[in-house]
Amino acid sequence: MGVLKLYPSKLRGEVRIPPSKSIAHRAVICASLGCGVSKIKNINLSDDIIATIEGMKSLGATIQDKGDYLEIKGIDRSKKSDKVIDCNESGSTLRFLIPISIAICEGARFVGRGNLGKRPLDTYYEIFDKQGISYNYAEDELNLSICGKLKPGEFKVEGNISSQFITGLLLSLPLLDGDSKIIITTELESRGYLDLTLNTMRDFGIDIINNDYKEFIIKGNQTYKSIDYKVEGDYSQGAFYLCADAIGSDVSILDLKSNSFQGDREVINILNRMGMEFVDRQGKISGYAKELKSTIIDGSQCPDIIPVLSVVASLSKGRTEIINAKRLRIKECDRLNAVAVELSKLGAKIEEKKDSLIIDGVDYFLGGVEVWSHNDHRIAMTLAIASTRCKEPIVIKDFECISKSYPKFFDDFKMLGGSFDEWHVGQ
Repeated sequence: MGVLKLYPSKLRGEVRIPPSKSIAHRAVICASLGCGVSKIKNINLSDDIIATIEGMKSLGATIQDKGDYLEIKGIDRSKKSDKVIDCNESGSTLRFLIPISIAICEGARFVGRGNLGKRPLDTYYEIFDKQGISYNYAEDELNLSICGKLKPGEFKVEGNISSQFITGLLLSLPLLDGDSKIIITTELESRGYLDLTLNTMRDFGIDIINNDYKEFIIKGNQTYKSIDYKVEGDYSQGAFYLCADAIGSDVSILDLKSNSFQGDREVINILNRMGMEFVDRQGKISGYAKELKSTIIDGSQCPDIIPVLSVVASLSKGRTEIINAKRLRIKECDRLNAVAVELSKLGAKIEEKKDSLIIDGVDYFLGGVEVWSHNDHRIAMTLAIASTRCKEPIVIKDFECISKSYPKFFDDFKMLGGSFDEWHVGQ
């Protein structure tokens, strides 16, 4: 078990944000489905991205790390065989590759670790039942076997479930030998992630008609083209430093695209409502706040940035409500509970509800306690940002989970002036 003792210190300087994990998943998949050789530049080989790379290799793509870029040769779809895909703990890998595997192969087995087996897949099971695709799975662990072929047609999907299901279908259906339609039956959440999907697919030559996010018309027999592609910076990671600025640090953030389709760009709008002003100097974004104020934050469209926004809310005047956040309970951990428990240890005033958090602002965090990452990368990084406004040092257990999305987070944290001691227990 890795342990860090973090000392209160403001962060100062410039940091280059890792590439968007969300876009990288999609780019690797689109390139792997292409008909030639693509180069994908600006890739951060986090655990989740490695899972998708290995998954597409299992399906037949040839992917080589050339240092500055990935070279990807598309899958030979004429070769069909059963595949084993290890998703590790990546929900994106699992939900994107399930329909792809049965669009291009006759069968696949999916395995993984952590809480991944507890994430619901009922949306796909309903499709399997309707199309006569056989499957079996284990309870509370990921061990899913599928046998069959995805067929074109009409797919009705609820909009208030994970957008990963819709993305998986969008990526897969153009490969089939007939036309399809996806009908969204309820109000759509996480629209920004679908914008990323559609935009990336368009770059790789796939055309999909979007009828106001209520239905998607997908022509069959389309071909992904092979291109050179650069992945933009990740707003969900940039949010940690933007929130650090909100609570007193002075960090300039590089590689965030101002007109990005990323849903987590909403962090800018939320922090602006809370009193932050932003400056964008030729691609360097920084912000400051004279006084932070409370607001209402809707977690349905940007769940990944809710943990670190809870830090800002805890240090803002008044009562902040984080609503529509029930999906945070089925991430790498129960993030609503983890945020409430761990920030409360630091001195925050947080009330946990069924699908929301009620946060009454305090002037500062106390610190002087031991906290736990819950083996969740976003909780570990959230607690690190909180440490910059503590009166006393804090100890974070199980910090290595940052490898899931941002392996060099604590290298960057230290480079910006963060101070900590590290040790390992049981080694």
